[in-house]
Amino acid sequence: MSEDPLITAKGRFQIEEAILVLLLILSLVGIGITDYSPADGYGYWLIMVVVFAVFAIIIGWLQSKHRPEDIKLILREQSIHWATSLLAVGGIFLIHQPGRIAEDDAGLIILLILSLATMLDGLRVGWRFSLVGFFLWASAIIAAYTRHYLWIELLIAIMIVIGTVLWENWLEKKNS
Repeated sequence: MSEDPLITAKGRFQIEEAILVLLLILSLVGIGITDYSPADGYGYWLIMVVVFAVFAIIIGWLQSKHRPEDIKLILREQSIHWATSLLAVGGIFLIHQPGRIAEDDAGLIILLILSLATMLDGLRVGWRFSLVGFFLWASAIIAAYTRHYLWIELLIAIMIVIGTVLWENWLEKKNS
């Protein structure tokens, strides 16, 4: 009988790498949306907090031993982590509404909150998640200082994906 591909290290790597690529693509889309329409960007990033939470739960579940108590722990920890992130994003919205901060600034602050939440969750679910968080942080900083930043961020995203694939291949060769 063959092993379940979700449980093997190789299968988990492929799923985690696919999630990394998907989150980078969704982040690039969000950066483009925020650049075009900051009001729409706010809504997009709010939804992305939930999307990131779902993917963090999936990765946590893949890394667990699939016991009911593991799933409960993952759901509790992830729910608290991402609910507090949503609270912070909601706080930005409440500060933005009366005009205390500009729409463009609100989008960058939300992006920084999402980057922090993602980097910190990477400590729990793996370094790939931290890389996505670092990418979001770099994107916010680059967007604040550069007018045509999407190409720079696309290049960074491609380098992250290539780097992770090369790193995993190197580790696989080293361990075999």
